[in-house]
Amino acid sequence: MRFNLGLTGSIGMGKSTTAALFRDEGCAVWDADAAVHRLYAYGGAAVSEIEKRMPNAIEGGAVSRAKLKRILEADPDRLQIIERIVHPLVRQDRQAFSAAASEDIRVFDIPLLYETGSEAEFDAIACVFVDVTEQRRRVLDRGTMTEDQLAFILSKQLPIAEKKARADYLIETDTVPHARQQVQDIVRDIRKKH
Repeated sequence: MRFNLGLTGSIGMGKSTTAALFRDEGCAVWDADAAVHRLYAYGGAAVSEIEKRMPNAIEGGAVSRAKLKRILEADPDRLQIIERIVHPLVRQDRQAFSAAASEDIRVFDIPLLYETGSEAEFDAIACVFVDVTEQRRRVLDRGTMTEDQLAFILSKQLPIAEKKARADYLIETDTVPHARQQVQDIVRDIRKKH
């Protein structure tokens, strides 16, 4: 059996923690954000294309996330340029991971899974969620984002209610033990059915 599970949710909902819980259950886990970091790093596949269009975003042969963030704050429409460069490269990275993984269940942590139209590539989708008050607290407590930046990011993501309605599995991340139990239930269900 080779089962591909898409894992999604909105910012601050607990995707990374949940992905680690799937790894604990013997699943292979691919992380879209980590793939983007690899693409932006020195020698990364996205660097030269971004440099052609936004040379001020490059520092030391790599994409500076801080500089890119400032560029996008000044001109949010430039995000589409970045997406056209990065999304195909992320898809290639994901396909290479899938081909190399030997685990029976492969989990793909993709924040913008629905937004990029990727849901058809998976056998099922799991959506992580928490109430919006807790989501806001988690994100702002990181100290890396302002209210306005959070609002901008949320404006680019489907509402969590829509993501939940479209998902095959739901994982409430109110506590780690509760999330762990739900992940274990999902893994058991997949292995039983497939």
